Amino acid sequence: MTASNFTRTFATALVAGLSLLLTGCFITPGKFNSELVLLEDDRFTFTYEGEIFFLGLSSLAEMGAAGEEFEAEECYDDNYENRECTAAEIAEQREVWDMNAPIRAAKAQEQAAQMSAMMGGIDTSDPQASAEVAALLSRQRGWESVVDKGDGVFDVRYSVSGVLNHDFMFPVIEDVPSTNPFVQVILRDEGVVRVNAPGFAAQNENNPMGSMMGSMAGLGGMAAISGQSSDAPEMPNIPAIEGTFTIVTNGQIKANNTDEGPSTTARGQELAWQISPRSKAAPTALIDLSR
Repeated sequence: MTASNFTRTFATALVAGLSLLLTGCFITPGKFNSELVLLEDDRFTFTYEGEIFFLGLSSLAEMGAAGEEFEAEECYDDNYENRECTAAEIAEQREVWDMNAPIRAAKAQEQAAQMSAMMGGIDTSDPQASAEVAALLSRQRGWESVVDKGDGVFDVRYSVSGVLNHDFMFPVIEDVPSTNPFVQVILRDEGVVRVNAPGFAAQNENNPMGSMMGSMAGLGGMAAISGQSSDAPEMPNIPAIEGTFTIVTNGQIKANNTDEGPSTTARGQELAWQISPRSKAAPTALIDLSR
């Protein structure tokens, strides 16, 4: 793959990533450990410790916000074989490019406004945007530690305990649309709860961002193998999803999709999922807490 073709392929993946960002799929786990404890008297404790990645604060989003630079399209001869473009052809392409500049500028401004809305009003182009996000999380109950690691990655420690008298979801961030949950606890009648973890599946249709991250990582591997020149764009540092999700309960486990099923521990029945970039099925369990 030539540097020019790689750049175009990368741009296509970038557009796909920004499309996910602007539809709300913009937060994903990195390396993490998470646990949910469910007890028969409706008490629960949820913890998440590890990385959270915000696409809107990464260099990937910055590339898209920066706009494209003019690059001559490939030219072909009568046999549809690639040839060098003439000066006149390049000049004509450049003229069309310049004519469309207002359209590109308007689109970039619209995307910037959408990004800000998806980030609770924070201007993602502001150098202080990451600090604002860290402050936003830190002032919410449960976020015990928030450390900015750069390029949209935060190392966090979250812990909350309470009574399950309503549905629960993580993460929930003030003024930020909750469209990409890592974990959901949904209450049913007669003391039954359904646990879903769509954010912990890297290749699941309910987590399209995971598939996009895999595509971007694949492009990075292609670039390394083919020895791209310095003209090719540098791949952003996107953390791969990797971790463990555990449910501990003294209720009755009615259904689950673990590989090994429940194990007995001193704290009760335990379900464990090992999450990796190859994980396709989102963790799920059905538990009766009414006994």
